[in-house]
Amino acid sequence: MAVAYLGLGSNLGNRRENLDSAVRRLDEQSEISVTERSSLYETEPYGKTDQPDFINMCVEVETRISPLELLENVLAIEHELGRVRKEVWGPRTIDIDILLYEDLELSLDDLSIPHTEMHKRAFVLDPLAEIAGGRIHPGFGKTVQTLKEELEAGEKNV
Repeated sequence: MAVAYLGLGSNLGNRRENLDSAVRRLDEQSEISVTERSSLYETEPYGKTDQPDFINMCVEVETRISPLELLENVLAIEHELGRVRKEVWGPRTIDIDILLYEDLELSLDDLSIPHTEMHKRAFVLDPLAEIAGGRIHPGFGKTVQTLKEELEAGEKNV
């Protein structure tokens, strides 16, 4: 079984129910098991700021499927929950990002692992550090907790 970490966010509709539904649907997949779940974090929008606040969280999953198959699963769940991709950083019922997958480093057109922007986003690092603070970011060789502390201190990561 591979261990992966996913970041989830919602800022449209019933945000908490959207997140709960996404986690439930992940866990209902035969090849995915949600093993840890962070607290919920209310955050201001990132990038495009003229939209409602988000609720963000992270989950740890164990899976038997590849990163690309996991991506297909999360995209299907987003679609089932009404995700419409109209604009970059726009409002959404649900967003599910693969943040880490084991110690894998992968760069494809549709998928980058580790997530390329996670070290710059408190709304990712705060919930991720809660459930995986000691996990090493394979690109930086630093723990998630260290990346969080560096971001809070205003230090620039590569």
